[in-house]
Amino acid sequence: MSASRASRLQCPTAASSLCRRHLPSIHSRRYINLGNIHKSTPDSPSPAEIAPLLEEFAKHSPRPLTLPKLFSFGRPLSSESLLESASYVLSEVPRLFGSRVKNLEALPFIVGMNPFIARTLAAHRKSFKAMAMFPPVRSLEENSQVTAQLESLVQAHANDIPTMAKGFQECSRYMTPEEISEFLDSAICNRIAVRLIAEQHIALSRALQNGGEKSKEYIGVIHLACSPKDMIKMCGSFVSELCEATFGAAPEIIIDGDIDATFVYVPVHLEYILTEILKNAFRASVERHQKLGRSSQQPIAPVYITISPPSPPRTSDPLHNRRPSYLSMRIRDEGGGVSESNISQIFSYSFTTAGWSSSSSSMDDGGSLGSGGGGGPYAAQHVGGMAGVLDGSFGSSGASGLFGEIVSRGVQVGMGTIAGLGYGLPMSRLYAKYFGGSLDFVSLDGWGSDVFLKLRCLDDADDVVIW
Repeated sequence: MSASRASRLQCPTAASSLCRRHLPSIHSRRYINLGNIHKSTPDSPSPAEIAPLLEEFAKHSPRPLTLPKLFSFGRPLSSESLLESASYVLSEVPRLFGSRVKNLEALPFIVGMNPFIARTLAAHRKSFKAMAMFPPVRSLEENSQVTAQLESLVQAHANDIPTMAKGFQECSRYMTPEEISEFLDSAICNRIAVRLIAEQHIALSRALQNGGEKSKEYIGVIHLACSPKDMIKMCGSFVSELCEATFGAAPEIIIDGDIDATFVYVPVHLEYILTEILKNAFRASVERHQKLGRSSQQPIAPVYITISPPSPPRTSDPLHNRRPSYLSMRIRDEGGGVSESNISQIFSYSFTTAGWSSSSSSMDDGGSLGSGGGGGPYAAQHVGGMAGVLDGSFGSSGASGLFGEIVSRGVQVGMGTIAGLGYGLPMSRLYAKYFGGSLDFVSLDGWGSDVFLKLRCLDDADDVVIW
């Protein structure tokens, strides 16, 4: 992540641990149980109620989290390092929620009045207040309460993206595509930071409780020997089920290159990226197969994934201190590619090449979702439908959220989530870029597409700022 991007993610409304010492009147109140807040207090706190909290958190400079600092909480993992992690979580997570509250409040009035946007704002106000008023943690017993309540917080915000997507779909006439993209980029990066910080602490807490059984392989949610081959097989199996449920057929995946390569990464991020890319490749491959009139007996063109080994982290050039290390992949399909008229919009939110067959739904010019909520083979993926499908359950890797919230066992609802929302590719690129990587798309119109994925190896990423 570049320094300029990191500075943009540092919201002036974020807080530090110093803030707690300036809030005696706040901390003298009865503390809120975050685990029950979304059930027992359905009404969001009013703007006037949280305004003093936002002002207090805005008075102090944020403490940006670097990857070395994130590693330090679990290397070595001890009671002291876990309490230090808890202190960081309780000082910085409210900052991130506070910045999101302010940004949501700054939307045009008519956009903010949309029920989906208003619902998202209410949830963020509630979580901000709960985290801002949470008492300091001084023991492992108190930390167990933090862990349980962070899990509730992660689940409570599981549907934020599809909910906001529906809201902006309905309000597209009141904001330009550039304004919506800028807002969503910021919102999603904020969201990635919150979940990474929260889930890292949850994982460290579980590891210490279990005696550090996985400490040799993981530091929290960071896998020290993440295997792209294993991740591809896991994600491919899941996407294949979705594709079979939707179309009755699915292409094969062929993995080549350095198939035994491993690198240090956050598996749940890679799961999301691979799943979204494979959903696009599978859908396009099957649709082109059917469009060409080929029989079900003929094999569908496979999806090829080539893995390149991690690049050397350093250079002998004395003018440069170090060169970042990356692991790269190419995902190639023969699904017909994207037409020249649509290629410029491929990373635009709500752009999709998935077809909609219902007369009650439509495709705007350029392929973005129209206002209809109709049928077609992707009806369950449609923003409103998907929000109802998701339950915030854990992803297939056992870690909560990032993967599970988007692709949560859609096969159980029939048509599944094989395509249609239009957020998959732009969000995948954000996840890739978050640690300093990249995602590029190349189309051969009429033949197929290549996605080039370059991921930063996190063991050599001292310059990466989480937020």
